[in-house]
Amino acid sequence: MSDKKVIHNVINGEIQTASDGQMMDIVNPSTGEVFASAPNSSAVDVDLAFQAAGKAFETWRWSTPSERQRALLKLADVIEENADELIAIECENTGKPVSLTASEEIPPMLDQIRFFAGAARVLEGRSQGEYMRGHTSSIRREPVGPVAQVAPWNYPMMMSVWKFAPALAAGCTVVLKPSDTTPASSYWMVEKMQEIFPPGVCNLVCGDRDTGAALTAHPVPQLVSITGSTRAGVAVATSAAQDLKRAHLELGGKAPVVVFNDADIAAVVEGVTAAGYFNAGQDCTAATRMIVQEGIYDELLAAMTESVAATKTGYDPNDEDILFGPINNPNQLAHVSGLVSRAPEHARVLAGGKKKEGAGFFFEPTLIADLRQDDELIQTEIFGPVVTAQKFSTEDEALAYANGTEYGLASSVWTRNVDVAARMSARLDFGCVWINTHIPLVAEMPHGGFKHSGYGKDLSMYGLEDYTRIKHVMHYHGFEG
Repeated sequence: MSDKKVIHNVINGEIQTASDGQMMDIVNPSTGEVFASAPNSSAVDVDLAFQAAGKAFETWRWSTPSERQRALLKLADVIEENADELIAIECENTGKPVSLTASEEIPPMLDQIRFFAGAARVLEGRSQGEYMRGHTSSIRREPVGPVAQVAPWNYPMMMSVWKFAPALAAGCTVVLKPSDTTPASSYWMVEKMQEIFPPGVCNLVCGDRDTGAALTAHPVPQLVSITGSTRAGVAVATSAAQDLKRAHLELGGKAPVVVFNDADIAAVVEGVTAAGYFNAGQDCTAATRMIVQEGIYDELLAAMTESVAATKTGYDPNDEDILFGPINNPNQLAHVSGLVSRAPEHARVLAGGKKKEGAGFFFEPTLIADLRQDDELIQTEIFGPVVTAQKFSTEDEALAYANGTEYGLASSVWTRNVDVAARMSARLDFGCVWINTHIPLVAEMPHGGFKHSGYGKDLSMYGLEDYTRIKHVMHYHGFEG
């Protein structure tokens, strides 16, 4: 293609190609056609990036909070001023609906960058004091060092923000690797950052899994942060452990939606349709498992079936009724299709259930009822536009179903009974519990999971603290009072 776009690495403030010239095709999942190429970087490129990040850290770590704040605020302004350009890049790279990307991703991204810009100036610690006579102790909170970061393909630009914003606010330097299928928006942002931040403070290295492995194994980074699958997280944690690096892992999810008999059925249908199928269900917090009390099970499923059947997928930039676009890549489409095709005989497919005809990697919005706890569709992360339903009788049974997977990222409870909501929120083994809603996030509150959903927090002051280390300073002065 003569008009094929070219994506580059960004190292030490400069646009660079892969050292060995290797390139990857980047596909628009709405059409299945190649629209760009990007470097498939080697360990040599990774080393160059970390040399730059290490050198930049020597000065960036001493930047003042106000200096870091101004840089991040300037970045937010640049993104806001050029939002239409970035949206077009993201939608070509992911196939997402333009209107939803503009309304649901750009505003929170800007808010998150601006939150961390402010958070850089309000880090707190224990007060200085005499804990031993004649000695004054104080606490220093310092940037952990250069960091390696791996962003996923489901929200390429937003997850890049979740990575670099707290790290830069804390005084760390960054080597960011976007997904091999969605590097375009990350490249755009990091290129813009070179006009704002000193060279080497934020570097971008594109590539495949081997590039990511070189990133996590490199001796310079002091922390490795990844948003991705549990399998990828285990690989990163294993690699990081060889050098005693810190690991920050935001991994898979299998979010239960526990619906009691007294719930507002219309609100549940509206909430689960949005939270289950938005972004083609490619969200680790997606409302994937409806666990419904027996008294409203049939009524709720009938209403959900009608709602799902009316949900539109496709790619038309002018159609604002489309809720979600394609699955990101052929491998993920095959994964989703395989899980649905292997649905057990006792399951009922109430809506969808197959790939949409035509070009691209589209899968119909799908609803499957009457699943059992040990079914593959309940235990395996689908990461596609598929919602399942189970029936429960008692609160304890609902809790056992909800907690009965290896994941522990997000969950929701739907009830008018505040006592039930309080008990469930305390007993659900998930990093987030929503009550009578599902999926809203705010910059001030932490996002992160338990069990095989990983550890570490994104967003909030907890996310900023993850990129810092604690030092005790004790000064002997001799005065004992």
